[in-house]
Amino acid sequence: MSPVEQLLVLVTGLGAGVLSSTVGVASLLSFPVLLALGVPPVVANVSNTLGLAPAGLSGSLGYRDELRSQPRIAATVVATCAVGSVAGAVLLLALPAGVFEAVVPWLILLTCLLVGVQPRVTAWLRRRSGTTPVPRRGLGPATTAASTLVGVYGGYFGAGAGVMMVAVLGFGADLELRVANALKTLSLAAANVVASVVFVLVAEVDWGIALTLALGSVVGGYAGARVGRRLHPTLLRGAIVAAGLTAFVLLV
Repeated sequence: MSPVEQLLVLVTGLGAGVLSSTVGVASLLSFPVLLALGVPPVVANVSNTLGLAPAGLSGSLGYRDELRSQPRIAATVVATCAVGSVAGAVLLLALPAGVFEAVVPWLILLTCLLVGVQPRVTAWLRRRSGTTPVPRRGLGPATTAASTLVGVYGGYFGAGAGVMMVAVLGFGADLELRVANALKTLSLAAANVVASVVFVLVAEVDWGIALTLALGSVVGGYAGARVGRRLHPTLLRGAIVAAGLTAFVLLV
């Protein structure tokens, strides 16, 4: 890479890190930049995963207070996304490039709409039940399975995976949005770290790009967490939905 390209990748990593910890669409910024630099799609995807893994780790550090408040759910999210990401990484290396291109945009659109309507749907279901709800402090079987599938997608590509996880957690547990956002960031960290290990062992990595992206993303991830935990829930939810809609438009 030329010095200008290195600077571009570094700044991209910074911005992607912020997006990872706030609205969860980091790859929509970083992946197209890598393609524009002439990196082959699979190598770009692999290098992007390695480069964004530090953002999830530093973002989780920034959300440490929120994560400590839900240790059981945090452990479940880490386990399911780690297992799922192995399958996603294998799919990326085994399947033809772009095999899910037709499905992914609509999946992201569905999940971002679910994030938007979740409070109203949850309130309606509670009114209809007519009983005082028992707070859900763990993830049930269906939510655990959905979390695993998000991990699969995160290991395969990951653009919009954060939006998907917020939707899963919103319907699967009674959590403040900032706590769900913290758990989303942790899920991205788990998926990216485990997928990165697989890629290092068996895939081609552009180490110059991956390391430069990582330098920017580790700063952006922490900064994004400090911003995300202070945003008003309505503003944060609106930003997540807007990011999901943007992802749909860019990928469709």
